[in-house]
Amino acid sequence: MQKSLRVGQILYTNVLPVYFYFDQAKFEDRIEFIRQVPAQLNTAMANGEIDLGPISSFSYAEHASEYVALADLSVSAKGRVGSLFLFSKKPIEQVNGAKIALTNTSATTVNLLKIILHKFYDYEISYVTQEPILHEMLEDADAALLIGDDAISAERTAKDLHVYDLGELWHQFTGYSMTFAIWALRRAVIADHHDLIADVHASFLESKRMTRANTAPLIDYVHTHFGGEKEQWIHYFQGLQHDFGDVQRIGLEYYYRCAAELGLLSAPATVDLWQAGGRQTNTTLTR
Repeated sequence: MQKSLRVGQILYTNVLPVYFYFDQAKFEDRIEFIRQVPAQLNTAMANGEIDLGPISSFSYAEHASEYVALADLSVSAKGRVGSLFLFSKKPIEQVNGAKIALTNTSATTVNLLKIILHKFYDYEISYVTQEPILHEMLEDADAALLIGDDAISAERTAKDLHVYDLGELWHQFTGYSMTFAIWALRRAVIADHHDLIADVHASFLESKRMTRANTAPLIDYVHTHFGGEKEQWIHYFQGLQHDFGDVQRIGLEYYYRCAAELGLLSAPATVDLWQAGGRQTNTTLTR
């Protein structure tokens, strides 16, 4: 039997609080889960192969006329993120004119790096895109950008490199939080699946609430499956925000304006939120 709703899931630990207590068995006859890295989910959502799920917030902006965002769900941070790192052979103050290798798994963070280096540092940089393997990326580049669990693993052993957290740099320059992923929903499927979408949305919010109330099972899980020290994982999840309110929206829409200013987006975007009972629209917020 063909399932009626296709839901994406990012293959990174940063979304686990939204999925950890999600009752998949409740939806197993109606939902197909598709697990991929952000860049793959971005493409699948744009091609209509996924109906709902976390995608790069940059990709949301590229398709804002086709998507809405599920209310109160994101991967955000106000300051250090702990999984978005620029690994550089020299201090960032000396990377003007450098060649930087970019991970092929991200859209939001790649463009965040370009905004930081071109708008805030006024640098000229050349870029190449590669598989997220740090030592290979640095063979012919001065610095490399990694995200997610690739970045977390690499940071543990990058003792001879200068390591910069992009969330921290963004906050230092702007004072804003940064949203890296949004749970997007294709507008075209809402009418046919409204009640199911509402149930899925409620289950995501409940998983987030339960994880926040008791993080110990989540910490035990990631410690067992991904290594590292428990204290490091506790600190990591404490720095992440999985809400999406005014604070996150203001920071994200400023990011969109910066991206449009540099020609990375054709125009600034706003975020249109969906929640059961109706859609909550948004007007442009000024800095």
